[in-house]
Amino acid sequence: MAPRTTQILEAAARLIARRGVRGLRVEELAAEAGVSTGLIYYHFKDRTGILRHTLEFINDRAERYTTARDEDAAPPDPREELMETLLLELQDTPEVRENSAAWGELRASAVFDEALRGDLARATLVWVQELSALLGAVRPTASAPALAEAAERLTAQLEGLSMRWLSGGLPIDRARDLMRGAIRAELAVLGAQEPGAVE
Repeated sequence: MAPRTTQILEAAARLIARRGVRGLRVEELAAEAGVSTGLIYYHFKDRTGILRHTLEFINDRAERYTTARDEDAAPPDPREELMETLLLELQDTPEVRENSAAWGELRASAVFDEALRGDLARATLVWVQELSALLGAVRPTASAPALAEAAERLTAQLEGLSMRWLSGGLPIDRARDLMRGAIRAELAVLGAQEPGAVE
């Protein structure tokens, strides 16, 4: 991605996180990014294009901070990787706070914006599929539908815990503990469905 485009998308994520989607004005975005409004329209065509690309940007950024690994470290086992990937969404860093707040604002706006709703549904589906693959690495004999259901529940739980933490309704340590419990519970359910499991 070109540096100017990244600069604009970083500014858009910041503004959406602070003011919501309805508060995003192209003139303010241009001022925040330090570029002209013409450049924004050149790169993104219209407001819908800005929102679509910002959604992609925050998804890509989340993927970077949830999958970053020390190159010298041994690869984590599948259970550790699953835990780490989800818990890294609950970090008290400016980048994670901004990303999570922007995601929540985009989700809330999608209730009234059909184009955004479709983009968000596709992004959520990709997230669920990626998490299903991680769950499948831990529980390889679980069925694809069971893995997808578990991934749906975990992503929904993570979104809810994140919003409660960001809005001050839940300390981050408690949110992380609840997420760990949810992961253990989903893995137990998937384990109980495996062939030969004792109920």
